[in-house]
Amino acid sequence: MPLPTASPTPGAAVRRTGKSPLSALLARLAALVGLVLLGALCPGTAQAAGAAEDAGTQAATGLHISNGRLVEGNGNDFVMRGVNHAHTWYPNELGSLADIKAQGANTVRVVLADGHRWTANSAADVTNVIAQCKANRLICVLEVHDTTGYGEDSAAGTLDQAADYWIGLKSVLAGQEDYIVINIGNEPWGNTDPAGWTAPTIAAIQKLRNAGFQHTIMVDAPNWGQDWQQVMRTNAQSVYAADTTGNLIFSIHMYSVFDTAAEVTDYLNAFVSAKLPILIGEFGGPADQWGDPDEDTMMATAEQLHIGYLAWSWSGNTDPVLDLVLNFDPAQMTSWGKRIFNGANGIAQTAKEATVFGGGSGDTQAPTAPGTPTASAVTATSAHLTWTASSDNVGVAGYDVVRISGGTETKVAASTTNSVTVTGLSADTAYSFAVYARDAAGNRSARSATVSVTTATTPAGSCSVGYRVVGEWQGGFQGEIVIRNTGTAPVSGWKLGFAFADGQTVSTMWGGTAAQSGGSVTVTPASYTNTIAAGGSVTVGFIGSKGAKNTAPTAFTLNGAVCVNG
Repeated sequence: MPLPTASPTPGAAVRRTGKSPLSALLARLAALVGLVLLGALCPGTAQAAGAAEDAGTQAATGLHISNGRLVEGNGNDFVMRGVNHAHTWYPNELGSLADIKAQGANTVRVVLADGHRWTANSAADVTNVIAQCKANRLICVLEVHDTTGYGEDSAAGTLDQAADYWIGLKSVLAGQEDYIVINIGNEPWGNTDPAGWTAPTIAAIQKLRNAGFQHTIMVDAPNWGQDWQQVMRTNAQSVYAADTTGNLIFSIHMYSVFDTAAEVTDYLNAFVSAKLPILIGEFGGPADQWGDPDEDTMMATAEQLHIGYLAWSWSGNTDPVLDLVLNFDPAQMTSWGKRIFNGANGIAQTAKEATVFGGGSGDTQAPTAPGTPTASAVTATSAHLTWTASSDNVGVAGYDVVRISGGTETKVAASTTNSVTVTGLSADTAYSFAVYARDAAGNRSARSATVSVTTATTPAGSCSVGYRVVGEWQGGFQGEIVIRNTGTAPVSGWKLGFAFADGQTVSTMWGGTAAQSGGSVTVTPASYTNTIAAGGSVTVGFIGSKGAKNTAPTAFTLNGAVCVNG
């Protein structure tokens, strides 16, 4: 989905849904009509999928599809749990693969270019990408991004051109079937005539098979990957049947189109029930102007159905709302990153390393319990923890730090060493932390003893607020508020206060949630604006109503402390 802002100079990526609020309504209607009139993925389709797999398929090589599921060469299930990495725009950040692995991921989807829109990644570069994925024990999904939004974005390339690029790399890719999946082209069709997606997709698949590729091939949906007009869903069986090997997996990208639990579960269950392989190849959680993606249901359903998910994206987005870490620095993990790696059904909790790297081996011995952690460098929003390392008969792969509250444990951090900084804490609050060790086979140690930590009080006055009116019309206006943290420690879980003087009211807000009593307004953060880094800022936008006057607020408080206006 995301595209860089400039070409050909590598740049940051921006979000794009290619879908308006009206389109969202039409999407839901289309989904309902599709179920009634199109018979999408009915039980008969499931039987056909099984028949296609049983008849005439070639011998499996490496990662392949069996009974509707992605499995390794040895037949073990492989469920992708990982992230996207914008390599083609940030070629000097390949070291991020080690950081991604350290957070527990078992897969990385790597952005490449075929030369149509951005400078093509060379054979030598792709060879190095694969080597680095293998060195970091990550399954590598390689994708061509130049196809994004074809038919709507005039700069986009075709799937046929992408297939030619892969064929040009055949000598690099051959023999790597255990370690890589070929994602032919990213989001290879926009919202214009998405029915045109089917034939070029089949043709590209067959072109690669005719060239001798045995790899598992991944295909993205139209509608900028979100398939809100149900084209991929309706035609999935015919596309799958066109692959003579049966080693094809469908990729749905879930952003604001998928903003209800019903939409998420209906779509994924339709494919799984039909035994048609699927994963969530990209997804976001933070809200945008088109809606608020239901990432909790996406992750929970993926775990329930044992299908893969790959979050967008590690770092480098023009709008950092979708950065899992800022500036490619794992020490600057965002609230989105914490949700993906350490939240419920997150990567650290659910990922299992591919057996080709040793994961899932016969090792059943758990590491010893870590030593009792000690706390240092405690601030209002963070604490550094250190503990005595565990030992293991094979080797300790990493540590999970949990917060203890009564009888409940919540994972808050992961580390490959015996120390970590826990961030995102609330000021002047008591916490209890403990640590588990884990090995590559997934065995977990007994829990360490706990350490109690009380965070510092947030310094007063370490903030400034900029307020401006973006546009006005009769009876209404659009406003923007930029909250800056001028202090030396991050601020999390903030509350902004201000008052309108002329009877204005907030009707819709993004980046935060507004509560209003008379002229007084209180704003609390969205998940992706929850933490304001030291020296950083977050932006909140809103639509409001007004009368004849629209005087701007002049006084602001953050967590009760007065902020500088400007």
